[in-house]
Amino acid sequence: MSLVELIAQADERGLAASGLACLDRCVPLLGGDDESLRPLWASLAEQDAREWAEGLERARDRLAAEAGPPDGPPDGPEDEAAALARRMLIAAPATPSAAEVRVWADACSVAALRIHRLLDPLDDAAGSVEDRREGRTGGMSPLVAAELRRQVTVLELLAGHGAGGLRRALDVSTEGRRVLRAVVSRRSRSGRPA
Repeated sequence: MSLVELIAQADERGLAASGLACLDRCVPLLGGDDESLRPLWASLAEQDAREWAEGLERARDRLAAEAGPPDGPPDGPEDEAAALARRMLIAAPATPSAAEVRVWADACSVAALRIHRLLDPLDDAAGSVEDRREGRTGGMSPLVAAELRRQVTVLELLAGHGAGGLRRALDVSTEGRRVLRAVVSRRSRSGRPA
C-alpha cells in the first residue's frame, strides 16, 4: 500500500502521530533535542486535546527560541530545509481533530520527504516527492528511501496497534532524527554552503 493510501485510511491518532513523527525527525533543523516534542507524544497516548494544545505552544516557543528568527530568504539547502521544518511546526493544529490533522499530516509527509531530498548527498531520480508517496520508488536516493520507509512504518504501527503502536512509532522517529542530525553535521563539517 502506498503512503498516500495509508494516510487516506489513517484514523485521527494515526494522522496526528504521522505528522508529529515527520516533524520530530526534522527537529534538529530547528535546534531542538530529543525532548522537544515529547509532551506531544504523551498527549497522543492519552488522547488529551488540552495537553496537545499546551505541549504544542511550549514546543513552538522553545524551538523558535532555539532556532532564532529566520534571516530572510533561504540561502541554500539547509536553510530551505529549516524553513520547511518551521512551517510544519507553525501549521500544527491546536486541536488534533480529524479534518485539520489530516491536512497537516499530509503536508508534513511532503515536507519531510522534501527536506530529506534537499539534504541527501545523492540525487533522487524522481520528478517529485509525490511519485514516492504514490509508490513509484525506482531510483530513490538512500536518505529519501529511509524517510519514506519511516513514514510508512509509523502509519502501519498505528493502524495495527492503535495507542500501543505509539512507543514503537516514537522509536522509529528517534532513529530518523539521529540520522538527520548526523547528515546535517556532516554537511556542516564538509563545508557545504549553508
